[in-house]
Amino acid sequence: MNITLYQPDIAQNLGAVMRLCACFNVDLDIIEPCGFPLTAKALRRTAMDYGTPEKLIRHKDWQSFQTTNQQRLVLFTTKGATNLPDFKFLPGDCLLFGRESAGVPNDVHAAVDSRVIIPLAHNVRSFNLATSVAIGLYEALRQTNGLPQ
Repeated sequence: MNITLYQPDIAQNLGAVMRLCACFNVDLDIIEPCGFPLTAKALRRTAMDYGTPEKLIRHKDWQSFQTTNQQRLVLFTTKGATNLPDFKFLPGDCLLFGRESAGVPNDVHAAVDSRVIIPLAHNVRSFNLATSVAIGLYEALRQTNGLPQ
């Protein structure tokens, strides 16, 4: 199981996701470009004292990510086809989350294996990125018996 962020816009969200991945011992991939400078210094500052995921991989763009990814791609989207409680995760899934400002483009939607939506109350748009990652990752780990003991 791993998390992949597609061109994240907000450094603080990346920091929260890095902490989440470190706490659950889950790898993190970042598809660039980001909406902020992603230097080694910025990564250290973003992670603060929370630590970083065991494995953090940066991809220069969507195409370079696609050439290396071998996992089933599960996109979390507000345009999802399957409600989160109804989706069956597998231990090797790659959970993909789009930009805070724009999600993912149509070509990414077309390339994924599955699309999942987190059920929301009516008249609200979406959760914060880090909150969505936490909800999705917890459910995926719970279903696959991957939660830390």
